[in-house]
Amino acid sequence: MRHSPSQRSEMISQLLFGETVEVMEEKGKQWCKVRASCDNFIGWVETNQLKAITPSEFERFNTHFSYSLELVQPVMGTDHFIPITMGARLPEFDGIRFRLGEVFYTFSGQAVAPSDFKPSADFIVKLAKRYLNTPFLWGGRSPFGMDSPALVQMVFQMAGYKVPREAAAQIEIGDNIDFIENAQTGDLAFFENNQGRISHVGILMPEGKVIHCFGGVRIDKLDHYGIYDETRQLYSKRLRLIKRILPTIVPKVGVGELPEVESTGVQAELF
Repeated sequence: MRHSPSQRSEMISQLLFGETVEVMEEKGKQWCKVRASCDNFIGWVETNQLKAITPSEFERFNTHFSYSLELVQPVMGTDHFIPITMGARLPEFDGIRFRLGEVFYTFSGQAVAPSDFKPSADFIVKLAKRYLNTPFLWGGRSPFGMDSPALVQMVFQMAGYKVPREAAAQIEIGDNIDFIENAQTGDLAFFENNQGRISHVGILMPEGKVIHCFGGVRIDKLDHYGIYDETRQLYSKRLRLIKRILPTIVPKVGVGELPEVESTGVQAELF
C-alpha cells in the first residue's frame, strides 16, 4: 500500500494474501485507493494485486477464514502455486483446501481459525517469537520485513484482537498500567521520540524483557526508563506508557517480575 498512486511513492503498509479491501477510488486502470477490512487503513495499491469478489464472498471471507502460521508456505492450485506468509488468510479453509473463484487451492502447513483458541499471553509470546530476526521494513507486515506496530498488529490479530496499524493509534486501546511492576506478559510498551511523539511499540515478555522490531525483530531488556541494548550498553528507546489488551492475570511471582503463563488446549498443540 502506497501513500499516493505511484511506484515511487512511500510504502505505508502491506496487504497479505487473503485480506479483503473496499475499493474507494480508481485512478486509470493501474491504481486503486482501498480501505483494508482488518484495520480500516487506507492507501493506494496496484489493480493487478487485487482480485474482485462478490459482496457475499466479501462477507464470508471476513468471518470464515484461517491464518497461516508458517513463515512461508505455498498454496497449491491445479497448475501453479502461490507462496504466502505468516498471517495470510485462507478464506473458508476446511483444513485442507479453500477456493478463490473457480480455482481450488490446498494448504498443508499449520493454520488456525480465530474461533479455535482462547487468546493467552503464552500464545501471544509464541507468535511474536516466530518473527524473530525479521528485518525492519517501514510499512512491512510480513516475515520478509516489518515495522514495530506491524509486529504488534499481526500477533494480536492472529490471537483474535483487532489492533490499529500505527503505534500512535494502538496506544489509544486497552487499559493503562501505571507502574511497570504491575505489568504482565503480553502487555504493550509504548516509547516516545525526542519530540515526545509515540514512535515505537513492543510486547512485554517474562523476566523483564520486550520483543520489538528495531533494526529487526529482537528481544531486549526493559525497565522503567526504557529498552536497554546490552550490545551497545545504552538505552535505545524511552518508555512512555504500558497498555493492557489481554485479561489481567493474577501474578504468582515476586514483585517486579512478569508472570509466566501456562499454555492450554489448541494453543499448546500449535507449536
